[in-house]
Amino acid sequence: MSMPDSSAAVRDMIASSGAGGPTALRIMLGAQLRRLRETKGITLEGAGYVIRGSGSKMSRLETGRVGFKPRDIADLLTLYGVTDQQERDALQELARKASAPGWWHDYADVMPSWFEPYVGLEEAASSIRCYQAQCVPELLQTPAYARAVAVLAHPGRPAEEIERLVSLRIARQAVLTRASPAHLWLVLDEAALRRPVGEPRVMRGQLEHLQEMAGRPNVSVQVIPLAAGASAAVGGPFTVLRFAEPDLPDVVYLEQLTSALYLDKRETVDHYLAVLERLCVEALPAPASQKVISELLEA
Repeated sequence: MSMPDSSAAVRDMIASSGAGGPTALRIMLGAQLRRLRETKGITLEGAGYVIRGSGSKMSRLETGRVGFKPRDIADLLTLYGVTDQQERDALQELARKASAPGWWHDYADVMPSWFEPYVGLEEAASSIRCYQAQCVPELLQTPAYARAVAVLAHPGRPAEEIERLVSLRIARQAVLTRASPAHLWLVLDEAALRRPVGEPRVMRGQLEHLQEMAGRPNVSVQVIPLAAGASAAVGGPFTVLRFAEPDLPDVVYLEQLTSALYLDKRETVDHYLAVLERLCVEALPAPASQKVISELLEA
């Protein structure tokens, strides 16, 4: 007997997403289970009850924010009427792979627990849009610049821990250079380009790297000139993550000194996207932005 189409699709996901990491797999698994739930007309609350949880827990599971337990998968598949053993096995295998620790778990000794979900979401994202005013964002930092920033942010921290933080930051940058890279769209305040970080050679190396990365087809950099005055993002820097699965919600990430916020309500995300659009209008186009960087290097 041939395998049902839905089961084959799950196996295709497992085969094609090996480089995506566990968060990407959780997102894929959650989307598959959401489709099964909606096909049966079952509410989030109804599904949550079956796995001894709430509707909000089911929402987090279906958006890949948390992992599934094997018992939860089995109970949900039974609720959704999935009786074909091959399909059940395929989804359980996807859940097993999605529960594996991500590479970033090796940095648990220096990475705060509130930041760990972001690293997984960042790796799974197909699009990363962000606004930054204080410094060059982490995905575009050179090791020397990242080291100088880490020392400022963590005064007194042992040198070996600073190096671990730098190593984590550089490892995250693979999202921009992998086979299917994420697209980074950055709006950067000119002040971040002019504010010295580290020695002059560190800043020069950072500007050269930023200029090089801005030339990549998947990286867009727009600079808001100082002459533009106060920007639309008076509340501070933020990042919006978007995923390849069209039904998954965008996530707004707001980092604070000792914690972070992850926002995915549609009206909230729309507000931040609207701010981003206004920032893009205020900022120089990409070619003119690269010219600003070039002029700073020539100064």
